Amino acid sequence: MKMHQFLQFLNQQLTHWRRQYKTLRRKGKLVRSPKGKTHRRELLRTILKNVFLFLSKTNEKSKRRKQERALRAKVKSVKTKGSICAVGLDWAYKQRYSVILAIAVVSLTGIIGYKLYNQTQLRVGHPAPQTITAPYTASIEDQKKTEAERKAVSTSSLQVLMLDARINEKINENLQQLLDDGNEIRAVAGAFPFFDPVVLSISTQRYLRSCSESEWQALLSAVENSKNQQQKRIGQTTPAAPNQKRQPRITSKSDTQSLEKTEPVDFSQNTDFTQAVAELESYRLTTSEKSLSLVIAEISQTRQRYIQATAKLLKLETLSPQAVYEESLLLDLSDVEWEKTQMGIHQSIERILTQGIPQGLPKNILQDAVSLQLQTFVPESAETLAKNLLLAVLKPNLQKDEEQTRQNAQKAAAGVPPVMVKVRHGEVIVKKGAQITAWNFQVLEHYHLIRREVKWQELVKLGGVIAIAIGIFVWVERHIDYELRQRDRLLVLLLTLSVPGVIVIGLPYTTWSALGLLLGSFYGPTLGLTVVGLLWPILGISLDMSKAALLAGVGGGILGSYIAQRLRSREELALLGVAIALTQGGIYLLVKILIGQVFGSTWYIVFQEAGLFALSGLGWSVVALGLSPYLEKVFDLVTPIRLAELANPNRPLLKRLATETPGTFQHTLLVATLAEAAAKELGCNVELVRAGTLYHDIGKMHDPLGFIENQMGGPNKHDTEIKDPWKSAEIIKKHVTEGLVMARKHLLPTAIQAFIPEHQGTMLIAYFHHQAQQMAQSDPSLTVDDADFRYDGPIPQSRETGIVMLADSCEAALRSLQASAKSVGEKRSVKDVSTEQALAMLNNILRAKWQDNQLVDSGLKREEMSKIAQIFVDVWQQFHHKRIAYPKLKASSTGRNS
Repeated sequence: MKMHQFLQFLNQQLTHWRRQYKTLRRKGKLVRSPKGKTHRRELLRTILKNVFLFLSKTNEKSKRRKQERALRAKVKSVKTKGSICAVGLDWAYKQRYSVILAIAVVSLTGIIGYKLYNQTQLRVGHPAPQTITAPYTASIEDQKKTEAERKAVSTSSLQVLMLDARINEKINENLQQLLDDGNEIRAVAGAFPFFDPVVLSISTQRYLRSCSESEWQALLSAVENSKNQQQKRIGQTTPAAPNQKRQPRITSKSDTQSLEKTEPVDFSQNTDFTQAVAELESYRLTTSEKSLSLVIAEISQTRQRYIQATAKLLKLETLSPQAVYEESLLLDLSDVEWEKTQMGIHQSIERILTQGIPQGLPKNILQDAVSLQLQTFVPESAETLAKNLLLAVLKPNLQKDEEQTRQNAQKAAAGVPPVMVKVRHGEVIVKKGAQITAWNFQVLEHYHLIRREVKWQELVKLGGVIAIAIGIFVWVERHIDYELRQRDRLLVLLLTLSVPGVIVIGLPYTTWSALGLLLGSFYGPTLGLTVVGLLWPILGISLDMSKAALLAGVGGGILGSYIAQRLRSREELALLGVAIALTQGGIYLLVKILIGQVFGSTWYIVFQEAGLFALSGLGWSVVALGLSPYLEKVFDLVTPIRLAELANPNRPLLKRLATETPGTFQHTLLVATLAEAAAKELGCNVELVRAGTLYHDIGKMHDPLGFIENQMGGPNKHDTEIKDPWKSAEIIKKHVTEGLVMARKHLLPTAIQAFIPEHQGTMLIAYFHHQAQQMAQSDPSLTVDDADFRYDGPIPQSRETGIVMLADSCEAALRSLQASAKSVGEKRSVKDVSTEQALAMLNNILRAKWQDNQLVDSGLKREEMSKIAQIFVDVWQQFHHKRIAYPKLKASSTGRNS
């Protein structure tokens, strides 16, 4: 009897605890409560204590009273402890947002206002509050005098010069152009000497080619007279050949007329004239009259070419700004002398340029150096010409080597010892009321008498400005679609701190581009632009930094924030990094142009800085691209790029899903198509819906044949093997828990994991619930608890998961409607038979989900249900459109196809 009562009591307790356990599990409290294990341990202890009390006491009533009192006390103790912990945890949970905001204000104020920690009370130019004396004797460096001496030594150090290859190349080009002009003029004049120097000397040929026309005619007459006198002496007369008398004279009509009008001039006193006549007369005596006539004809032609060359030379001197050629210098040289002259000029200029010509070299020194070089390489008769050529093209080719000169100056300055001043013990450093000079401040700082302090007032002001900025950020955050978690706020804070943090360590090329690119990619353009826009004025008024550098960085950050989330691949983000780099460099250069610094002597420094800012923008963009996957993992973020990567069918889970559960995979693709269409129309995150839908049924891989879409027409194991609706419901429900296990194992984002339980919510597994009710009707000992046939939830918490729940339910209904339509016959298409029927069916399903309170937390509205149903039907019709009925072909009597 006692044993029977004990067993009955124990059965009642177990039933009560079992119901309580299921209730807690269904609500999710048992799984999420950190005190779940403790609670179960306390219940177990209560059971054992009740058993001990029951067996140890003889009086049944007393046993029962003590048992009840112990149980009530234990339950009260557990509830009291649980309530205290719950209150503490609840308070901490509610205050976490304020804690993060406080951390943000303190950290930003601390980093941006780092200069306010170690400010001095005593300042240069301010009156001293009291008389301050030296506490001990010390030698102190006078930095101002030391710097002045080092600057003087640095300024007086010799400059280092270097050859400018471009100037040398330009000089050689100009010289070669002048020599080419000389060669062209000499080519017009013809070869020189033009006759054998043994017969006619070089000087005679030079005279015959360049003498005036009157001299030439007089010379011809003298030669003719000499011939006549010789013939008279020997008494012989030789008849002249027809037209031979005037043949050597190649003169124009005007020259003949001028000669007839003018009286003949006596050139016998001219040595060149008499020598030329003598040499021609001698040549006639040694050869013949005919040979002399040929020589005279050749001389006449040479004279004509010489006249043409002289005219060309005159034209060249007229066009050239600096005339270097003279007729007597260029054309009087023989061909051999001219070749030697050109070679000597090249050798001389090479040596002169190698030695270098500094700026400001006196002209007479350069002339002497050129003359000295030409004496060795150029014929004496050509020295004047070569000197004119070289002086015409030579110019300073030595320029200051800035880097080497700077290094030499630094080395010279470093060799100057510091100027030390001895300050004795008790010596007055500064008197009360006197202005503190730079030297006084230096001495005070040496003795640590500056009295440094924290500028709390300035820090509070800066903290107030930052608090206002954070308040604006919070307001913007609450008005955007994206709901930030605490980890998201922490990431935004860390990225924001990177900008002033890099400035604090002394690097001007800060992380604006990375900040804009990451914030824009993770949270959208609104949040990214807000952070960049708020940080801009705070840094501008708080830190001593170049305004051009600040504007350049802000420009890169704005561009990254605005465009990053629109991109769908890492390659596009890389191109965005290049655009950010060009933007930063361009803005920096534009600002410098507007303030006029580009037009000074330091223009090259401005271009160099612009290039460095462009490279820094590209470098930080590369860093952001490299960190992006890690930040997405650590802070559990989903970006369009990551969602596209997760939706890749080659992902391990999706490949397994397609291989192990082909029916479920096809069902998933259809659900994804329906959900994507609805998400696009309702303005939801289409990429998130696509990726989440692909993974929402991965848990079915734990038992593929437990789901009808994978049975491929085979026997249903629930009807043939299990035959227990409770066990079947457990198998169906298990695809949610197993799916979560798989998702966590493969490190899927929380946003994707949410689709696995929320697409089922707490819906009833109606088929097996109905079976259980039928079994309960036939067997009164069976009780049907709805909790056994409902999913554990939670219900959809976002519009995206709500859409997938509706698409999942409607896809099965549309598939069953399609199957029933096909069973009617092939003569009626799906579209003709079931369009209105499908719409009515989907509206009923969506209405049932709404009435079952599955969508109360999703954010979907009641009026959107009919719109979603219409979208699903439209997509379904596109998949199952009407096809053309092809005619049946009949074989001909010959057996040939038509």
